[in-house]
Amino acid sequence: MIAQKMMEEFMAKMSEIVAASPAKDMEKNLRASMSAMFARMDLVTREEFDVQAQVLARTREQLQALEARLARLEGTSESDAPAQVAAAGDAGDAIQPS
Repeated sequence: MIAQKMMEEFMAKMSEIVAASPAKDMEKNLRASMSAMFARMDLVTREEFDVQAQVLARTREQLQALEARLARLEGTSESDAPAQVAAAGDAGDAIQPS
C-alpha cells in the first residue's frame, strides 16, 4: 500500500514536471523526486553494504574458530575436561546469552 502511494506520488510529480517545464528543469526535478523517493525507501549505500559484509565474514570466522575450540574441548579425556571447560567458562563469562 505504501509502495503504491509512493508510485502514485511519483507519477503525479512526473506529470507535473513534463507538463510545465523544459528539458533541463525536467531533469533537475526528476533527480530531486527520485532522491526523495529513494530516501523514503531506507536503502543503504554500497559502501555500507560492503562494510556489513566484511563484519559478517569476520563473525563467521570467529564462529568457526569457537566451534572448533568447543569440539576440541569436548573431545578431551574425561579427567581433563572439567578443568578446561571451567577455564573456558571463565573467559566466556562476559558473553552470556540472554
